[in-house]
Amino acid sequence: MRNLVKSQIPNPKSQMGMVVLGVWVLGFGISVAVQGLSRDEALAAVYAGADIRAEQVFLTPAQLKQVVIRAGTDPASALVARYIATRNFQIIGRAYVDTHTVRTKRESLLVSLDAQGRVMRVDVTAFLEPSEYRAPEPWLGQYRGRALDDDIGINRAIRPIAGATLTARAANGAVRRVLAIDEILRAAGGGP
Repeated sequence: MRNLVKSQIPNPKSQMGMVVLGVWVLGFGISVAVQGLSRDEALAAVYAGADIRAEQVFLTPAQLKQVVIRAGTDPASALVARYIATRNFQIIGRAYVDTHTVRTKRESLLVSLDAQGRVMRVDVTAFLEPSEYRAPEPWLGQYRGRALDDDIGINRAIRPIAGATLTARAANGAVRRVLAIDEILRAAGGGP
């Protein structure tokens, strides 16, 4: 009888270990769901073997107005995070980080462009909304090869995402902003 009673008494050390393990597993699961590819992984995949330099650019008030006119959407900030990819001292592309709010939480996209300013790839690097609203890779692939024009819009050249309209709108706005910013910076002598 004594053994039975003893085995029913919870061991505080083992309970604490289970709690710690559970929190660690849960935390790991959340971080995997929240994060997509890291920026370094995405840049290495798009610009394989290239030298990549990070820089920050501040848009002037006039450039911000041009972005709104060309993209049809407001940039969140005048500060632009950009990566320049070079191979053999030639610029082969530029990638931009666009962080925006989808519904109530943030999403960060890395939009990678070729030297002419066409989309090569769009990667989700962070998504804090519920994972079922995240844009799938095949949907993001619709932007591949596109430059800024009126066709880059939901229900135009870009199909909507069933059940994730806000995600589709936010991603489309981000791609349009990046393409407009790239055009404006290249016209101002900030790229090839």
